[in-house]
Amino acid sequence: MRLEPITWERLTDALAGHLDGLRPADGGRWLKVAVDGAPAARPGDLVEGMARELRLRGRDVIGVGTSGFLRPASLRFEYGRQDPDAYYGGWFDTGALWREVFGPLEPGGSGRVLPDLWDPATDRATRSPYRELAPGGVLLLHGPFLLGHWFPFDLTVHLRLSRAALARRTPERWTLPAFERYEEEVAPVDAADVVVRADDPRHPAWTGLP
Repeated sequence: MRLEPITWERLTDALAGHLDGLRPADGGRWLKVAVDGAPAARPGDLVEGMARELRLRGRDVIGVGTSGFLRPASLRFEYGRQDPDAYYGGWFDTGALWREVFGPLEPGGSGRVLPDLWDPATDRATRSPYRELAPGGVLLLHGPFLLGHWFPFDLTVHLRLSRAALARRTPERWTLPAFERYEEEVAPVDAADVVVRADDPRHPAWTGLP
């Protein structure tokens, strides 16, 4: 994998420019983008930058984090609070993401997306209002383990951390086996359209655009 140094500013500008010329693969009215990465890689920060750039180009944008689509605590912690297999396969409500985020953005859909569903702090529904994404708008979904679910993304970006960087920047060390499993089973570096190495947050590098 060949990587070239880049700044975060140039990266967000390049990704936004690429999306500005991209058309939905399903023939619908909305683009769907994944920014995949461990919490330590801070995928939400990249989404914020991309959203700013896209809005400057006149595009409607909604950023959705998988942290707002966690399953209730009774399901997440069924096998204990620090079970890496449960974290990998049972914490995130992929069914709700299909229903509340991707379904409305299918061809002929309403465009009414639920930005979050569950508050892990209160362990209750957030009751957030639906947000209608204008035709031509862009969904930016960010979080870990996004690849391998057959989500209908038009562009996938993976924030790559080496094993050492991931361990160094992850306080919840019990989650590390889940990321090792993700590497083995999904191989996100091979699956993603764009890979960004983020070991040193001051000096990212990337593979370039597809």
